[in-house]
Parts: sequence; structure tokens; C-alpha cells
Amino acid sequence: MRKLSFLLSGTLALLLTGCSETPAPTAKKAPEKPEPITGQSALFKMYGSARLWAPDAQVLKLNTILLSDVPDVPRGKAAAWQAVFVSPSRSQSRTYTYSIVEEQGNLHKGTFGQQEEAWSGPHGDNAPFLMAAVKVDTDAAYETALKEGTDYDKKNPGKPITFLLEKIAKFPDPVWRVIWGESVGTSNFSVYVDSSTGMYQEKMH
Repeated sequence: MRKLSFLLSGTLALLLTGCSETPAPTAKKAPEKPEPITGQSALFKMYGSARLWAPDAQVLKLNTILLSDVPDVPRGKAAAWQAVFVSPSRSQSRTYTYSIVEEQGNLHKGTFGQQEEAWSGPHGDNAPFLMAAVKVDTDAAYETALKEGTDYDKKNPGKPITFLLEKIAKFPDPVWRVIWGESVGTSNFSVYVDSSTGMYQEKMH
């Protein structure tokens, strides 16, 4: 009996010692760094929200938003995008943004829809188009455009690359306009690439 009591006492002491040990601190994971995304990926995210607003939503245009807080963005990607969708049945348009970070003003992380506006149909050279027409992403469009703009790119290193997606009358499909510069208005070189086939269309100087 004495031997049994001794064994039980020893076991209990070991259990108590184990319970009193301080657990090892767990290493804190570093917060994940948000990654810039391609235009097609951002458009799909915004299109999902636009379809909830209007099941017949069509794309009118998509463009890059440059953010100074997210430098060194890989070409073909952006930290933020803005799209305009239209609804023929509602006679309205609605602008959406997608951003990987929260910014001052009206730019929010994730997908954000702004107020609806009246829309009475296509005006000028631009027309709405179906999401299914966007089969080629911006990273592939950039590679195609770069083949046509190698000389310009070498002579103008470090210029930001921005994108504009639209359907204009002189091309059969919607086109990515790959722009060397912050916008169409400030750029003196850009390349049109078909968003359905990925084929080069035209240079703009």
C-alpha cells in the first residue's frame, strides 16, 4: 500500500507540474500585404455587385486608379480600379470601385458602389458591352502592347502604365487601351488590344 501511495503521489505531482507550466508564446503572423490585381479580376469583382443592383448590368468602361501609397505595381496590375456599369431596363448607370487598400476620400477597400445616375443610352463613340466579351486580361494585353511599344518604352523608362477598357465604334470588340502615362489626356503613346482575342489593333501617338 505504501508503494502504491508513493506512485500515486508522484503521478499527481507530475500532473500538477505540467499544468503549472506557462504555455510557449505563439508567434504572431505578420499581416498579409495586399497584392495589386489585374483589370479583369477587378472587373469580375465589381460585376458581381453590379448584377445585384441590376441583373441586366453591362460594362460601359473600366479604368485604372493610381495610388501613390502603393508604389512598384507590376505592369498589368493596379492597386485600384473604377468601372461604370449601365442598366438599360432601369435607364441608370452606376460607378463602382475596387481597391486593395482604404484611401481618404471615397475610395474604400474592396468593392464599393456609388449612387445611381440617369442613363438614356449610348452617346458618342462609346457603347456598353457584355462581360463575356472580356476574355483577355490586362497582364496579357500589356505584353502584346509592349511588343508594339518597345522603342517608346526604352526611351521613356519608369512611366506608369494605366489601362482603359471601352467599346468604341472602329473596333468590333471592346478594347484594352494600354497607356504609357497616368491618363489618356497626359499620354502621347498608347496601344489598343482586343479584349476578346488579345490581338493588337492600333497605336496612338
